[in-house]
Amino acid sequence: MSVCIANYNGENLLSECIDSVLAQQGDATIEIIVHDDASSDGSLHLLQARYSQVTVIRSDRNVGFCIANNRMADMASGQYLLLLNNDAALLPDAVATLLAAAGAQQPAGILTLPQYDWETGQLVDRGCLLDPFYTPVPNRDPLRRDVAYVIGACLWIPRALWRNLDGFPTWLGSIAEDMYLGCAARLRGYPVQAIPASGYRHRQGASFGGNRIDDGRLDSSYRRRYLSERNRLAVLAICTPTWLAWPWLTLHTIALTVEGLLLSLLKATPRIWREIYWAALHDAVRRRRELLDHRSALQSKRTIGLGTYMSGSTAMPRKLVLLFRHGLPGIRG
Repeated sequence: MSVCIANYNGENLLSECIDSVLAQQGDATIEIIVHDDASSDGSLHLLQARYSQVTVIRSDRNVGFCIANNRMADMASGQYLLLLNNDAALLPDAVATLLAAAGAQQPAGILTLPQYDWETGQLVDRGCLLDPFYTPVPNRDPLRRDVAYVIGACLWIPRALWRNLDGFPTWLGSIAEDMYLGCAARLRGYPVQAIPASGYRHRQGASFGGNRIDDGRLDSSYRRRYLSERNRLAVLAICTPTWLAWPWLTLHTIALTVEGLLLSLLKATPRIWREIYWAALHDAVRRRRELLDHRSALQSKRTIGLGTYMSGSTAMPRKLVLLFRHGLPGIRG
């Protein structure tokens, strides 16, 4: 199997990540590939000095998470790929648990492990469901294995399936690429599951900033929030089966517009509307031909119906739940 670690300025994160892979129990043959995305810190020096057994891909410019993982998957020789964030660390039996579960899957699909917060040790999720507007909803039910998608911080997939699905769409850049891959796999009839055993620890948001709850308040950044809204809109347009995608996309567009205007008003800054919501909607319009072509190619290979696809969804909009629970989100520059 091949562990693929995308790294950007992760000098202070990499050691615990790589060491957790080297400490795995069992007799699996593991290769480790790190894609360094033009880091400006000492990441490359650390890799050279301490981890001679690691294959390093050095990028001369920052290309983002999608391209980084596509490059590593192209170089990988393992039967399975494990995409692992540089801010995550596996529990000692993680690989053995994944291998056992992969052997029992029919057909072989995507897997993940329970995610635990690095600092508190609390369970974060066992994969994710999706609300009606493709906002992730953490699954914490130990009895539920089938999910809508799994977080890219720890994503296990057969290399043959990765190639069959064409990996991550490079235009997504970062954020929601894991959502797209899970939805695309399910549309093709491949399982997307969370294993109840073992797990991994994750410093949520350390590799990209934001997207975590600190002191009871949801925290994010303008860049992350823009990419999240833009890419979730794209995944909804591409992956939602049948003609219902179009009225649902219209409803989602209206909801985003109202949300952006209200949040800008309540926060008293037009920057929120301009740099997040308007930018996301404008990009979707600009890329409409590309999105339609991508949708046509993916839906032509669909093997499941709308009901099966929606089994990974929940009815309650996640943003409303977060609003009532944590108040308005914090957005920093």
